[in-house]
Amino acid sequence: MVVEKVSSIYESDPISYLEQGPFLNAVCEVSVEQNPLELLSEVKYIESVLGRIPSFPNSPRPIDVDILLYDNIVMNSQGLTIPHPRLEQRAFVVIPLIEIAPNVVHPISGQRMGEIGKSICLRGIRHWSERN
Repeated sequence: MVVEKVSSIYESDPISYLEQGPFLNAVCEVSVEQNPLELLSEVKYIESVLGRIPSFPNSPRPIDVDILLYDNIVMNSQGLTIPHPRLEQRAFVVIPLIEIAPNVVHPISGQRMGEIGKSICLRGIRHWSERN
């Protein structure tokens, strides 16, 4: 795996389970030789090494790595949906993604990330450097 680009870090308020602190979010572009399911296996391994223990949905966790997009692939298998099913609804994903790839096209909607970003609510998203 080769990291090609990394966004700035953004802080966001928790969603759903509110009994936890804010999240730090970033997006990176990587080049890989694995297929999507092999990449998911590697991502889950990295999460476990960093201390993630499976729990309830939206629970507090030290790390959460999602595969947002993979080329122009659209897939829905057990354990992996590409593009990420809530990508377009989550500013904490869209904003850093726009930073590194504003012209990438969502393979289902056909919209560029920059266009998706124009219609998303930015409340609760802060550039992390603003707090530090």
